Amino acid sequence: MTHVAPAIRGLDDLSNPPNQVYYRGLWDKAIFTKCAAVVGSRRMTQYGRMVVEKLVPQLVQEGFTIVSGFMYGVDQAAHRACLECGGRTIAVLGWGINWRDFDQEDATLLKEIEKNGLVISEWEDQKPSLWTFPLRNRIVAAIAQEVFIVEAAIKSGALITARIASKLKRTIWAVPGPITSGVSEGTNQLIAAGLARIWLPRRDPRASSAPSNNPIVRLLETQALDASGIARSLCQPIDTIGAQLSLLVLSGDIIEREGTYYVS
Repeated sequence: MTHVAPAIRGLDDLSNPPNQVYYRGLWDKAIFTKCAAVVGSRRMTQYGRMVVEKLVPQLVQEGFTIVSGFMYGVDQAAHRACLECGGRTIAVLGWGINWRDFDQEDATLLKEIEKNGLVISEWEDQKPSLWTFPLRNRIVAAIAQEVFIVEAAIKSGALITARIASKLKRTIWAVPGPITSGVSEGTNQLIAAGLARIWLPRRDPRASSAPSNNPIVRLLETQALDASGIARSLCQPIDTIGAQLSLLVLSGDIIEREGTYYVS
């Protein structure tokens, strides 16, 4: 059932706040107390998926509600990761809350979010359009106290969210990505320009004394290899190995020198 929401924390910071917000789910104003927006490219790569799977559980453990825009790619991956680790999530729709023209998989995810959080929109019956998504982004940015950009091309909705968040004085984090990836170009530039803090996975302080269970790290403990050599040794696709290597370099578990990887 659709309801009209009471005042939502953060929306008054906008110069153009929505006149009304509609919601489905169980209303609890405490869900807005500590929110982190996790947004990124619709063209999410395997690297982006792995980042979400590391980032979101860490945020949930720190007590954050996960806010995102329910589009395919990083947004839906963030909602799913949050639900899988028992967190609470808010889906901000880029269309009217009563609009139903989506597939069964999306409908199932929306129902799960309603059971464990909220689905909100500033419209009742509006169809999705080019202008509705940027307006949706301002709500995502305003609700959140911190905004995490996982993957973003130079021209992307995630960077629109980052610009709005900057104006609202929210804390912005960006995940660095491969310099050859188009969907990491925006995040890398945010970091290079000093517009976002760099986010790196939190390391377990016991990791230095405990043996690693990661097959790549175990392989590199006995020899230094390039990505192709690792893929052949582990019988995995090169793109999958490349995504894992990027995360291991970010976390400091391994280092890369001229295309060859070593254990730190």
